[in-house]
Amino acid sequence: MSGRARLTLCSAAATLMAACALLPLVDPVTWLFQAAFLLALQTGVGALTRRAPLARPLTVAAQALVTLMLLTLVFARQQALLGFVPGPEAFQHLGDLLQTGTDDVGRYAIPAPLSDGIRLMLVGGVLVIGLAVDALAVTFRSAAPAGLPLLALYSVAAGLSGGGATWLWFLLAAGGYLMLLLAEGRDRLSQWGRVFGGAPRSQGPDVSSGATAPVRTGRRIGAVALGVALVVPLGLPALDGGLLDAAGAGVGPGSGGGGTISAVNPLVSLRDSLNVDEDRQVMSYRTNTEDTQDMYLRIVSLDDFDGTAWKPAQRHIQDVPDTFPTPIGLGADVRRSKIRTRIAAADWYAQDWLPMPYPASRVSIKGSWRYEPVGRTLVGDHGQNTRGVQYDVTSLVVQPTAAQLADAPEPPKALKREFTKVPESLPAVVARTARDVTAGSANHYEQAVKLQDYFAVNGGFTYDTQVQVGSGSAAIARFLRDKQGFCVHFSFAMASMARTLGIPARVAVGFTPGSPQADGSMSVGLRDAHAWPELYFEGVGWTRFEPTPNRGSVPDYTQTATPGLDNPALPKPTTSTSAAPSTAPSAGNNCSARQERREACASQSAPAAVGSTDDGTPWLQILGLTLLGLLVLALPLLPMLWRLRVRSLRLGAHGRGEEDAAAYALAAWLEVTDTAWDYGIVPDESRTPRNAAARIVRLGHLDGEAAEAVHRVAAAVEQVLYAPRPMLTAGLAEDARRVADALRTPASRIARLRALVAPRSAIRVAWAASARRATVTARMAARKETLLRRPSGQNG
Repeated sequence: MSGRARLTLCSAAATLMAACALLPLVDPVTWLFQAAFLLALQTGVGALTRRAPLARPLTVAAQALVTLMLLTLVFARQQALLGFVPGPEAFQHLGDLLQTGTDDVGRYAIPAPLSDGIRLMLVGGVLVIGLAVDALAVTFRSAAPAGLPLLALYSVAAGLSGGGATWLWFLLAAGGYLMLLLAEGRDRLSQWGRVFGGAPRSQGPDVSSGATAPVRTGRRIGAVALGVALVVPLGLPALDGGLLDAAGAGVGPGSGGGGTISAVNPLVSLRDSLNVDEDRQVMSYRTNTEDTQDMYLRIVSLDDFDGTAWKPAQRHIQDVPDTFPTPIGLGADVRRSKIRTRIAAADWYAQDWLPMPYPASRVSIKGSWRYEPVGRTLVGDHGQNTRGVQYDVTSLVVQPTAAQLADAPEPPKALKREFTKVPESLPAVVARTARDVTAGSANHYEQAVKLQDYFAVNGGFTYDTQVQVGSGSAAIARFLRDKQGFCVHFSFAMASMARTLGIPARVAVGFTPGSPQADGSMSVGLRDAHAWPELYFEGVGWTRFEPTPNRGSVPDYTQTATPGLDNPALPKPTTSTSAAPSTAPSAGNNCSARQERREACASQSAPAAVGSTDDGTPWLQILGLTLLGLLVLALPLLPMLWRLRVRSLRLGAHGRGEEDAAAYALAAWLEVTDTAWDYGIVPDESRTPRNAAARIVRLGHLDGEAAEAVHRVAAAVEQVLYAPRPMLTAGLAEDARRVADALRTPASRIARLRALVAPRSAIRVAWAASARRATVTARMAARKETLLRRPSGQNG
């Protein structure tokens, strides 16, 4: 098989190996066989057009045209001319399929069913990536940049995947890329031939050993690069961590007592998971209280408000304590009771944060978890997630009275300063509306209740899951104007308005209590996902409010119809706490209000508002992404960096004694011959330096000072090789630079770029490594032979 044919096959194989990362997204996986067949046809077209031969752009254009016809034949046969020639109707049908696929991706949870639209997106995406890889690696003979489309394909799949085997897909994609690089290296090496003998590569007559050693070295270099790629991300900040994401990276530096949590916005990945046609159970739980209407399962708090979105702040995390400290601000005179809850997460539900009733006082769970004390949350450490975990939570049911909330003193200055921050970009209408709604209030509690009633009762707001997601600082103002939205809109708006009034506020994310099951357990589904505001009152602590109409439950201490000064009844614990949680799917509830609430959360846009900001990435993630990008860019530039370093050493400072003459002259001569090699003049070691210099002058079309410079360097080499006492020749470095300039000037732009970025002389690295290995192997063999040699047996 020729080198180009091998490279063609490797490019297709690398694309398919990277495409395997898409397998967890859709069920069944039969689309991959169709994609492989069409990719083989596309690759075959490229191989035929390159044999024609056509100009490189025409080769790519032919492949793109055949790809379009293949997609038309498979997905728009009825609308096409002759079944495969695309026309206006075919393009319209393909566009409709893509739109349907986009809608299906939003509606279904992972793994999604293989609809025609999703199949077109998968197969078409693989063909587009395959075309890009084939064009870069085979048509334009540059395999290194072909890793970028492969990386894009893997990154999209890894970002959406709900599985826990992303490391396996990474190994497949990386293996395909390394295989592609190795095939290109062997192809180039076979074209160059065995031009340098270098160190002895074998003592036998096998001529091929000189080529196989660099190949073996290439494999080792690839293995080292793969190892670096696997190890380096461990030192970078975590990049995953959505609520319903397949949390893969974890957070925190280890299991020690310090570290920080710098999490991305937790609702970003919830965006697609909520928009499902059928509800899907996330977890089930049992608790020893009969009153579950306030059993909100809180995951994380969003307390950093930049005017565009709410997101988790960067916090220090620590080991999980045996017993959590008393919630901040909770006074001894506020009534409370302890309840115990046993929770079991579904096997498919994997995310970093642990859902718990708030405020939890004790958690019993196996695995690697860390505690964030400000939000009183547990977060998985380095890959730990909630997939299939079972855990027990002891939590408090805090029951303040309206009088206690109304009489709450001012919070501590540091807390108030942190949780009442409002950015300058927040529209003035937000604060103005807050003042108008709460006019005449005697305290912060009355202001909070009026804000809640404004959204939930008397403000004219309607719950609408079809509202387009807003972005930017004007999103809250638009919501206040249009008065249509869903749970995220309501919670964000109330928390923002509360902060403008000087009330510490944040947004909590989690699940409403769920639906009761026949066996006494509670089932929590995707549609129970919810967001609500928490306001701080000194003496009570962080207190839940519910501004979203027809969602969740309004707390008793905020209902104006309930006598505020009476102590509310505490939930009564039951005696049955030992039964295991139910794993049955969530059953329907006969209560129409409950059905309305559950349907209301089935929206793609609900969580999307959280991720509407583009400037919320923590600086540690920016630094990590920057370092990772620099590493990716540096790998293809390693030959250039090596060449620049070698040139600097060869032509740099040197000694001025006679003992330095040989090293200086030979270094200058190597630089001249390697520079000529980079511009296409392959060295010929069978010639003398004088003949080799004449060959460089002839093939490089050098004249004048450049030709004289080559001959001066060659003469210096002959002088140090044959003179009894070598003399130092001055100006050799300048002569070598003069030759390089003369070779560079007439070269084309592509030739200059190749000589800079992919210098041919960089093959010396592989040869040097091969020679080093041969030397080490020979030494080890000699030592082994010495150890195994028997004594001669002669008598003394």
